[in-house]
Amino acid sequence: MKFNVTIDRDEDGMWIVECPSIPGCVSQGTTKEEALTNVKEAIGLCLEVRAEKGLPLTIETRQVEVAA
Repeated sequence: MKFNVTIDRDEDGMWIVECPSIPGCVSQGTTKEEALTNVKEAIGLCLEVRAEKGLPLTIETRQVEVAA
């Protein structure tokens, strides 16, 4: 499966990665690469837990373009 993620840097320099289509699925790392590796594991675990609890695996997300 493929998921879109967001990646951002916090005030301490840590890379924070979130998977918006899986509620609560967030991970981090000291480098972008580490954060992306960690979020892959987090996605797998989140999907497993959601399946065990009978929750929908994902929620619908969309990208929209906004003229500024």
